[in-house]
Amino acid sequence: MFRRHRTSSMVSSGLSDDRSTFADTIVPLADLFHSVCSATRRVCASCSSGLDGPRAVGSIAQKLELSSSLVSHHLRLLRATQIVRAQRQGKQVFYLAADRHISAMLTGMLEHVAESPGEFPQDV
Repeated sequence: MFRRHRTSSMVSSGLSDDRSTFADTIVPLADLFHSVCSATRRVCASCSSGLDGPRAVGSIAQKLELSSSLVSHHLRLLRATQIVRAQRQGKQVFYLAADRHISAMLTGMLEHVAESPGEFPQDV
């Protein structure tokens, strides 16, 4: 969804394989961070991170006090960048973190923002 593709000028400029590999790694990483730059998507992702098990859209919407359609929209964007995955059970779709790396990243981010400023070492 957010992927940026190499332009013809990049291809015609004769980028080396190293730069191409760099772009192939950095662009998806930038897409990942871009997809969680929205506060609503960050909260949707953390609610579906699997800490409490898979959660239905309605459950996430209720917890966040948002409409189900808005939550569904953000979860669709998070699925496009492989941050969450969906599991259909009957008529309901349950969401959880795409894998253990995403779950660990979200958990780490939540722990980081919960720390008090005094817990950080002083800058030199």
